[in-house]
Amino acid sequence: MKILFISLGCDKNLVDTEMMLGMLVQRGFSITDDETEAEAVVVNTCCFINDAKQESINTLLEMAELRRSGDIRALIAAGCLAQRYQDEIRKEIPEVDAIVGTTAIDAIAEALEQVLSGDSRNYLEDINRTPACAGTNRIVTTGGHYAYLKIAEGCDKHCSYCIIPKVRGNYRSIPIDSLIQEAERLAASGAKEIILVAQETTLYGADLYGEKRLPELLRRLCAIRGICWIRLLYCYPEEITDELIETIRSEQKVCNYLDIPIQHASDRILKRMGRRTDRQQLADMIAKLRDRIPDICLRTTLITGFPGETQEDHESLLEFVDEMEFDRLGVFPYSPEEGTPAALFDDQIDEEVKLDRQADIMELQQEIAFEKAQETVGSTLSVMVEGRLPDEHAYVARSYKDAPNVDGFVFIQTSRELMTGDLVRVRITGAHEYDLIGEIEDEFTK
Repeated sequence: MKILFISLGCDKNLVDTEMMLGMLVQRGFSITDDETEAEAVVVNTCCFINDAKQESINTLLEMAELRRSGDIRALIAAGCLAQRYQDEIRKEIPEVDAIVGTTAIDAIAEALEQVLSGDSRNYLEDINRTPACAGTNRIVTTGGHYAYLKIAEGCDKHCSYCIIPKVRGNYRSIPIDSLIQEAERLAASGAKEIILVAQETTLYGADLYGEKRLPELLRRLCAIRGICWIRLLYCYPEEITDELIETIRSEQKVCNYLDIPIQHASDRILKRMGRRTDRQQLADMIAKLRDRIPDICLRTTLITGFPGETQEDHESLLEFVDEMEFDRLGVFPYSPEEGTPAALFDDQIDEEVKLDRQADIMELQQEIAFEKAQETVGSTLSVMVEGRLPDEHAYVARSYKDAPNVDGFVFIQTSRELMTGDLVRVRITGAHEYDLIGEIEDEFTK
């Protein structure tokens, strides 16, 4: 039987999708990306913010049409939206045959087999359970030259705007030996870049070992043959230690790149958000990172229009962005999520104001990013080839400053034949907005 699998939301959700794909293939199912060929559909949903929730609902409704018409024999909803709104989905979209919760993904094959045999039910486990996925032969969907490694599940921070603890449970680190084994399998299958993800990567190991073990994990990953780049995402600033900074600085395979979601820079708003740092602590950490690792690339994410945000708070955030000059930055208008404290705050901000403030920050960041791109011209960077531009002697690549799907590209003009995943040295000859243009120098291997 051919299964169409639709993965929505974040890269952490994508890892769950790849695990479920592996389980289905091991049970004899085959995978297709053509809905006209599919006999069953699994939608791995997201509900982090309203836009993601709406996309998940629309996708389920679209697939429900196929189920109603008889074009497919089974429709399963998995992931965060399914976990959070299981009863509503079964009531409003009766074409959904089964719900697979966030901690029950290891039951996906059983769920599908039961549906096909006429048994329609939900697969939901304790929210703090860790699915038994160790040893699963993941079906990597990122092209093979890079892969995400989810090192923990859930979150203990309980920021006032975030629903994650209620759909993903408490923070639970995956044992380090299991992660090393999975990374070895990924490397053996051709992955040259491993990207560490979790709701918060910097807290890794504290629950299992009584202390943070991210530096140790990084050092052990660096010893795996075939891995060339290791990238860190979602590092909470209050958990970044001197040991972690030194590990990033000294380990050649660890990219000098950190994603640090700070969300705001007004002390008043940070406190209302339930964040653990204030403006000065953020500035001090950024200064320390740049002092210890001068070429570090810093990415952050911000929220505009949080309840109670005044024009003064907004201007304070603009000032901070201007002073810090982040290399990469994303901004999202606040999305009130039911079940979170912030959704009940009285002083909600008009949607138009949120969007105006988002535009203000992005306009400023665009100037900063364009200037930083121009400063790169004349330098030489190691880049990983992503693919070839059709009908041109040119390739698309990423430098250590560019995480997949969120950052920019380096475009290379060359008559040489390159393969996806190749690491080459490129001299930067130009910059166009967020992207760079370069010429190949020589093959680069670590």
